Amino acid sequence: MKQSGIDYEAVFQALPGSVALLTTDLVFADANEDFLRMSGRTREQVVGRYLFDVFPDNPGDPTATGMRNLQASLMRVVADGERDTMALQRYDVEYPDRPGRWEKRYWSPVNAPVLGPDGEVALLLHRVEEVTELLRARDRSDGGDRARVLEAELYTRARELQEVNERLRRAHAREREVALILQAAMLPEPVALAHHRAAVRYRPAVGTLNVCGDWYDLAELPGDRIAVAVGDVVGHGLPAAGVMGQLRSALSAAVRVADGPATALEALGLYSRDVEGAESSTAVQAVIDCPNRTLTYSSAGHPPPALLHADGTVEFLDQATDPPLGARPEHTRRPEAETAFAEGSTLVLYTDGLIERRGEDIDTGLQRLADCLTRHCSADAETLADALLAEMIPPAGNTDDTALVIFRL
Repeated sequence: MKQSGIDYEAVFQALPGSVALLTTDLVFADANEDFLRMSGRTREQVVGRYLFDVFPDNPGDPTATGMRNLQASLMRVVADGERDTMALQRYDVEYPDRPGRWEKRYWSPVNAPVLGPDGEVALLLHRVEEVTELLRARDRSDGGDRARVLEAELYTRARELQEVNERLRRAHAREREVALILQAAMLPEPVALAHHRAAVRYRPAVGTLNVCGDWYDLAELPGDRIAVAVGDVVGHGLPAAGVMGQLRSALSAAVRVADGPATALEALGLYSRDVEGAESSTAVQAVIDCPNRTLTYSSAGHPPPALLHADGTVEFLDQATDPPLGARPEHTRRPEAETAFAEGSTLVLYTDGLIERRGEDIDTGLQRLADCLTRHCSADAETLADALLAEMIPPAGNTDDTALVIFRL
């Protein structure tokens, strides 16, 4: 603000509309002059107080839903970081100078996120336009009867729209629950690999729809070798969970008979062409040769695995990266690379939910991951997995799925 020379606080107060700023706990942080004038409150009666202590529902109206609807809208903005436009609301207001006297009022609210430097929701902007006078004007100009019918019709349709939206949200929440159960059933537990000190994590997205496209797989191969893979399906919900299960199973089978990770991904790419919804999915496959201390890997458009050396340095394995599955019309051989590792190193495979942030380039996320790995270079696999999720995922939660596999070498 200082660099631009604009006094944004003065701009906020002069906005030609009723606007308030709320914390994510729904406490008033500020309100402009129009909002105070419209509500009949002073700044001292509003700022620093909980929203619904200042504006509760009319206790004399058992059908009042304004407070519940507004709270639901605001919490959706906190969870999703997206603007939420509400249907027309009836929200009665108590006369400030006459306690117990309530006036019937109608409002058209819009709630929007204000993001902080980390890209997470820091404040909520609540803009509300009162339409009570518009309805009253219709009443005066039309002799009363027809205007009252229109008012009732408008309010009824707004209530119906609100109820339809609530039913859709509940349906999406149910779909999310079913998709998570399905995914949990299809993702393997690394029980057989416990002596190799592996740790796996799956963190679903916070948003109702953004869930169930990420997966991981671990398999023991002959000669004390371990195959480790992670992948990401484009899309969300139950369809993505179904595609995820098919791709994970196909790659798990392919790597057991293929002569290396690249060949396994070639087979998966051919298979993905016949799976609806699998186009442009990404995956990375690594094979750990424990006796020879080598890593062989290949990537189909996926973020590079990280090799954390015992001295705390981090190497990103990006020498065998190719386009995502099904991205090329013709079949071509995928690249493959090999690197040596020393005892005490750690291999980290992950999906983009761990490193990507809104408005940030991928290199910044990779550097954040490298710094976090270096800080915890001496931790065991389970502790390191917990530390990565705690430090890499924003406090408000991730907006995309995150799958994570950590293997101590």
